[in-house]
Amino acid sequence: MVKSTGQWQSRAVLRSIEAGSSTMCTACDEQVKFRAKIRAHQVICNVYVDGKWDRVEHYHLECYETSDKPYGEPAANAPTRVSSAA
Repeated sequence: MVKSTGQWQSRAVLRSIEAGSSTMCTACDEQVKFRAKIRAHQVICNVYVDGKWDRVEHYHLECYETSDKPYGEPAANAPTRVSSAA
């Protein structure tokens, strides 16, 4: 998102946890794990410092909410993959 000053702002998006995820939660320092029988979600945050991209932070959804949503309300999950039958 761009501010009226032209600087990028940190932002958060809500995503499903995919198989093979090996990221660590910024809040609790535990792995954000895929579980086959549970549709768990994670919050992924692009963090900008002084208008420049600095890092990506991952949170369990529950951890992000208990951390008072440091990068605002996460944007809704959008489909990221398109599968087609060949």
